[in-house]
Amino acid sequence: MDLELDGLDVTFDHTAVAAPRIRDLLPIYRDLLGGRHLGGGGDNRVGGYRTLQLTYRNGSKIELMEPLAGSTFFDSFFELTRGRGGVHHLNFHVADMDAAVARLTGRGYRLHGLNRADVRWQEVFLHPKEVHGVLIQLACPGVRDPDEPRPTLDEVLAGRGHNGNGTPSP
Repeated sequence: MDLELDGLDVTFDHTAVAAPRIRDLLPIYRDLLGGRHLGGGGDNRVGGYRTLQLTYRNGSKIELMEPLAGSTFFDSFFELTRGRGGVHHLNFHVADMDAAVARLTGRGYRLHGLNRADVRWQEVFLHPKEVHGVLIQLACPGVRDPDEPRPTLDEVLAGRGHNGNGTPSP
């Protein structure tokens, strides 16, 4: 679904679901609903979480997330969901992060988490308090090396995905 933000193309990419354990989400999103591992996924050690994506026949995607051992990244989210987790954020892609930030701040939105550290993934967030209770992530994906190996689902769960440290998912 393509949208427009004051003339800027915005494309919905995925919904992210977080739980204490990705393994608890797989029976629903993979087995019951037929999601296939998209390839890739891994650990965000700075943020303290692990992700992987599943895709469905129509091309839609779900990202599954869990905290890494010792991380406090999801503490307030799990507190709000009574420890169960649930829909964490909606992700939209933009081609120009500078233009997106300028348009959003120009409309009075307070942005947080602007991250341009990785040329392969720049992002910014609209806080749920700003947008009716939903965390919205705007991301500008960069060019990826097509020859870069993409970890399998088993490798991601074993902690050997992108940036993995070898610590398996609980």
